[in-house]
Amino acid sequence: MMLVWWRRMRRGWTDDTGDVPGWVLITLMTAGLVIIIWALAGPALSGVFKQAIDKVSGL
Repeated sequence: MMLVWWRRMRRGWTDDTGDVPGWVLITLMTAGLVIIIWALAGPALSGVFKQAIDKVSGL
């Protein structure tokens, strides 16, 4: 009885293949969020950067 329990526990500790679809979904959602945020904030950040460079260089 104890041997069966031990084998099941060992198999559970080493089996990490069940969550691959979850990680793929998290990765795709993160990439999508980065693309959306970049598309929305890109022009504003460019303007802020240009403004900062202009102030530093005195042009």
